[in-house]
Amino acid sequence: MTQMEKHSKIFVAGHKGLVGSAIVRALHKAGFENVLERDRHQVDLESTASVDAFFAAEKPEFVFMAAAKVGGILANETYPVDFLRKNLLIETNIIEAAWKNGCKKFEFLGSSCIYPKFAPQPMKEEHLLTGSLEPTNEWYAIAKITGIKLCQAYRKQYGFDAISLMPTNLYGPGDNFELKGSHVLPALIRKFHEAKLAGAKHVVMWGTGTPRREFLHVDDLAEACIHLMQHYSDPEIVNVGTGTDLTIRELAEMVKSVIGFSGEIVQDLEKPDGTPQKLLDVSKLERLGWKAKIGLKEGIESTYRWFLENQGNVRH
Repeated sequence: MTQMEKHSKIFVAGHKGLVGSAIVRALHKAGFENVLERDRHQVDLESTASVDAFFAAEKPEFVFMAAAKVGGILANETYPVDFLRKNLLIETNIIEAAWKNGCKKFEFLGSSCIYPKFAPQPMKEEHLLTGSLEPTNEWYAIAKITGIKLCQAYRKQYGFDAISLMPTNLYGPGDNFELKGSHVLPALIRKFHEAKLAGAKHVVMWGTGTPRREFLHVDDLAEACIHLMQHYSDPEIVNVGTGTDLTIRELAEMVKSVIGFSGEIVQDLEKPDGTPQKLLDVSKLERLGWKAKIGLKEGIESTYRWFLENQGNVRH
């Protein structure tokens, strides 16, 4: 099995994002120093010519595909073209260029939203494409499913060593706290923080609060990405999560407690809930020798500290 060496040339696509920045931190921590980082001004990942020129010049040996157009329910509902078209462009450009320029191993990062809306819980890897998608994020899900299938197709037709990981809901330092485009956990952190500062009497929570969600700290994901890059080389996808979940209401109460907000939580029942439950079966991941380490409350506490310490850099 091909493995990264300390001197290997490694490209992290999307290195400034939540996931990409965590992978870069984890790689440096593990002693991998030859890590290529290019921002959107240096390489336009939506441009075939730009991506081709970069790969032809640098020829990275290992690629972590963490670049994507991401967002929560509102963003997906508002910008379906962006979520489908931009992600398809990024995926096809990078996968093709990596294969064409001799990349030794490629790791594609998908999302747990690829699974059917009413998939059995917890969701196993084999549940992919067994039912209809959740309408509130189907554009993003279809793009990610296409990325998975591209990796499998390049492996089947060309022998390209491409693997695909399916992370659960992520959070951590570098997250997006912009309320119109963020996911639920960073949105709640910002809402409770601003309500506390303003002395507000309540915070509004979308929906009924009954959907169940699983949350993985992005630093845990980064460790899993490196572990699987080194120890996995099959076409089938691998779920990456904690294997435990909680209701959105329970999450809101936890965030409220961490931030120290003393007001009430008010429900906005006109807002959508999304999928009733999204819990990953992570037994395959655990058989491959990796398990999440960071507890949810601990992770929220550290993310809130980062939020407070980086007010000038937080994505609002």
